Amino acid sequence: MADMVRTTKKTDMTAEATKGEKEGEKLYEGKAKIVYTTSDPDLLVVYYKDDATAFNGRKKGTIQEKGVRNASISAAFFEFLAGRGVETHFVKLLSEREMLVKRLEIIPIEVVVRNIAAGSLARRLGLPEGTRLAHTVVEFYYKSDELGDPLINNYHIKAVGLASEEEVASLEVMALSVNDLLREFLAPRKLELVDFKLEFGRHHGRILLGDEISPDTCRFWDAATGEKLDKDRFRRDLGGVEEAYHEVLRRVLQKV
Repeated sequence: MADMVRTTKKTDMTAEATKGEKEGEKLYEGKAKIVYTTSDPDLLVVYYKDDATAFNGRKKGTIQEKGVRNASISAAFFEFLAGRGVETHFVKLLSEREMLVKRLEIIPIEVVVRNIAAGSLARRLGLPEGTRLAHTVVEFYYKSDELGDPLINNYHIKAVGLASEEEVASLEVMALSVNDLLREFLAPRKLELVDFKLEFGRHHGRILLGDEISPDTCRFWDAATGEKLDKDRFRRDLGGVEEAYHEVLRRVLQKV
């Protein structure tokens, strides 16, 4: 599988790629992406896969063209956020599945922002799914596949030494800013940002937004009908998964 993916990557690399952008060795392979080194130690190539997982890897499958759509959606969001002053790891797309990014020392904290009750929050608090929250909720999760990414708080973060108090404060401020900006961006495109997960990392002393922003990491609902247009269609066997990802891409790229 790795050889097949590497062959695909060699074919996908654009002719315009400069010396510092050519992929090197596979650094890491996750559930949805493969990360490769480049000849520039400050840059990495991220390859977006079609593999899909849910429930901490207990459910696995393939969503056709997911990698292509998530790469384009993420690139559009990163470019928008950069234009509004949010520093990200995004440099540029190299091909339909490959993204050149700045190398980060990943902070092992997933930051989840919630505007509407859904998923684990709805179950945990006994709220009907779709309940609009009186106040935006920010949650921290320990990024650990082995432990199932458990919910943590500031005390846990301090006790384990995952990040400094100043860094945690920055993560919260940045996450809330991203929430406001994305909701502003999505409103005229008739998409409701229900909740989403962000990851951050350190780059030469600065905290940058990393990972991806896509239907894999966000819950998007149609603002008029409430139709789910994200990975919940895969999680819950709702069908129309590929169509939902394509629809999000269409709306994100839509000029308004």
